[in-house]
Amino acid sequence: MTAPAFLAALEYGCLYGIMALGVYLTFRVLDFPDLTVDGSLPLGAAVAAAAITHGINPYVAILLACGAGFCAGACTALLHTRLGILGLLASILTMIALYSINIRILDGPNRTLLGLPTFLDDVARLGLPLYLATPWIMAAVVLLIALLLVWFLHTEHGQAMLATGDNPSMIRALGVNTHSILVVGIGISNALVALCGALIAQNQGSADVSMGVGTIIAGLASIILGETIFGASSVLRSCLAVIGGSVLYRLAIGTALSLHLGPFALAPSDLNFVTAIIVVAAMASPKLGRKRT
Repeated sequence: MTAPAFLAALEYGCLYGIMALGVYLTFRVLDFPDLTVDGSLPLGAAVAAAAITHGINPYVAILLACGAGFCAGACTALLHTRLGILGLLASILTMIALYSINIRILDGPNRTLLGLPTFLDDVARLGLPLYLATPWIMAAVVLLIALLLVWFLHTEHGQAMLATGDNPSMIRALGVNTHSILVVGIGISNALVALCGALIAQNQGSADVSMGVGTIIAGLASIILGETIFGASSVLRSCLAVIGGSVLYRLAIGTALSLHLGPFALAPSDLNFVTAIIVVAAMASPKLGRKRT
């Protein structure tokens, strides 16, 4: 792998690490199977792109994207808690609805941001080439978000959220409204995913309704890979492991797609196949390790 390819993998590993933290919040903390993220990532990108093209400050556009993502997650939670729809089905319904909503927001299947202001304009003012500065800025952003998430999970509300995912019957017996916990938790999760989408749209200069396909797989792969390699003995370690897993996942994909074995070479269309192999290897490695001992 070349140096530019390595920096690109680091950059996108950190960017998608924000999404992976959101997936971690639902799947590990709340124990809720949420597929809304496949729709909330392009939702964040669509809202940010539409806002910027209408003259709104790029940072305000990011906040609007986070708000839209929170609403999408809250919608899934309300379908589950208020209407009694199975959690997995509720998230699928929201994801399907978001596809049409995203097209409406973008006024088409995609929208370009070329020539429009983005957060990269401020990065360029640092005096370093973007390919050198952006990866480290994204690393700082994802670490800051991870620390904020760890702080939140150590607050009273965060502890209630952890207890809701671990033993909902017990926490309900203590008088905690688990329905409200789910609405807030799934909302925050999708707000993080939408934040990731907004940053990616500004980073690559466009938003597309299909950019969220496979988001949940990438998030789960990052979580499983990170926890397998780095462990998950505490909330802080788990969050850092998720970020590390996201970076390793992107590096593994970049390495696999750059391999050339004689006439055989992987193409970008093989990305899902490579992802499946990585997830299987990460999930099977603990069991294989126990068999060897």
